[in-house]
Amino acid sequence: MALRLGDEAPNFTAETTEGDVNFHEWLGDSWGILFSHPKDFTPVCTTELGYVAKQKAEFDKRGVKVIGLSVDGMGSHQDWIKDINETQNAQVNYPLIADPDRVVANMYDMIPPSAVDSMTVRCVFFIGPDKKIKAMITYPASTGRNFDEVLRVIDSLKLTDEYKVATPVNWKQGEDCIVVPSISNEEAKDLFPKGFKEIKPYLRTTPQPD
Repeated sequence: MALRLGDEAPNFTAETTEGDVNFHEWLGDSWGILFSHPKDFTPVCTTELGYVAKQKAEFDKRGVKVIGLSVDGMGSHQDWIKDINETQNAQVNYPLIADPDRVVANMYDMIPPSAVDSMTVRCVFFIGPDKKIKAMITYPASTGRNFDEVLRVIDSLKLTDEYKVATPVNWKQGEDCIVVPSISNEEAKDLFPKGFKEIKPYLRTTPQPD
């Protein structure tokens, strides 16, 4: 059965480019991003892993651990990382899971029935400190992901997990948020000392509360 929002992220032990990990223990109390790649030595994946390496500091300052996965072995991963570092002017600085037996890929339903050579699609799993899946993004192998969007989703998830707000269309860090409809105006006065604006009874905005 496919994973759904709110499900516990399946735990696993796997070999990675930074040693063996027990996934839940590795996450600890942090947020996590688990993202898959169709295959080593493929062009789109090479650009993605290089970009994530360059953005690693942005994930770190948000308290988010990142870990990649590809259904190839450790030797292949190590050789591919050399290419990534060379071609993308980066240094891969996060673990990459070796999953040649497709154990993790099958746990997370990363391989579609139509896959060629059992390649995984481009999945992103956003996992909270409670080990629950908070969001998912899935792209086909032909479409590279926007990891700026991944960071934006993390910002929204962390904010809405702590405060009784939602984030509107195209929201970015620092912009106004939406007061959730279940909060009354009286409650909102206490919860949002910066104030709020009522556009419609169901549509109220407030400055980002943090």
